[in-house]
Amino acid sequence: MARQLKVAVQMDPIHGIDINGDSTFALMLEAQARGHTLSVYDVRALSLREGKSGVGSERVERLTARMRPVTVQRVAGAHATLGAEAVVDVATMDVVLMRQDPPFDMAYITATHMLEHVHRSDGSGTLVVNDPRSVRDAPEKLLVTHFPDLMPPTLISWDVQAIRDFRAEHRDIIVKPLFGNGGAGVFRIREDDENLASLLEMFFSRSREPLMIQRYEKAVRQGDKRIILADGEPIGAINRVPAEGEARSNMHVGGKAAKSVLNAREREICGRIGPMLAERGLIFVGIDVIGDWLTEINVTSPTGLQEIDRFDGGNTAGLIWDRIEARLAG
Repeated sequence: MARQLKVAVQMDPIHGIDINGDSTFALMLEAQARGHTLSVYDVRALSLREGKSGVGSERVERLTARMRPVTVQRVAGAHATLGAEAVVDVATMDVVLMRQDPPFDMAYITATHMLEHVHRSDGSGTLVVNDPRSVRDAPEKLLVTHFPDLMPPTLISWDVQAIRDFRAEHRDIIVKPLFGNGGAGVFRIREDDENLASLLEMFFSRSREPLMIQRYEKAVRQGDKRIILADGEPIGAINRVPAEGEARSNMHVGGKAAKSVLNAREREICGRIGPMLAERGLIFVGIDVIGDWLTEINVTSPTGLQEIDRFDGGNTAGLIWDRIEARLAG
């Protein structure tokens, strides 16, 4: 039997989650069922300062957080019971689940730097899931560009003329924020759409970041598949079919979930990227595949566990915890 672990969950306020759809909640339920203890904290409760190591007068960086112990249950309106808040040395936790929602901005990046002070990938101390350095180095819309033969034609640029030329070449394109999430700010622009210039002006007036532009894939009408990988191995998938008249397949904007299994191309994609994910300590990853093409590798706060389990009758959260426990066992 695995040893009891002290688990801290860095997340958005727990009382506001959807207990029937939230993947963090599924991970917490599974951890509790295994006998692990849970605490939660908001990322803004982190503090990093120097402190004594306990060895002579040596001073080291010490990461703390205002945490609250929590127990969870699948009861609507009473799904979380919180204990008293206390300042906790994060290095005393066995596992930290970094599960706050993006956007992947400087606040998110700063949190990865802070958590890197306690993360130990060899099982000798606190394991942060996912590895904070790898999360920082692998935002989902950029990591995929290391596999150009697996992705659809893609442009990342600030250059308005380059974006115009890309549309002239591919005629039907998707424009989206490079560090966005959940389908926010995603637009389909056809070759005769006169709104491209205005759209680019709006984006670039509000952000200093480049945009990602991809060829529109007609196969999205049959669905945008979310595949979950645990330590580089695929453990489940669900198809997300866009609503009529909608280019986005995200379920919170009307996409419908459908049961799915992996085909040969999707297994090829997982086989190609899996070893890299495991090597980088990216234990819980969700990838998006449209037709034959890998469009995103989601490492910040992937979702989809409960939807997959409802169709497959499995326990994807359990498979992820198996991999976490194996990492801690060395």
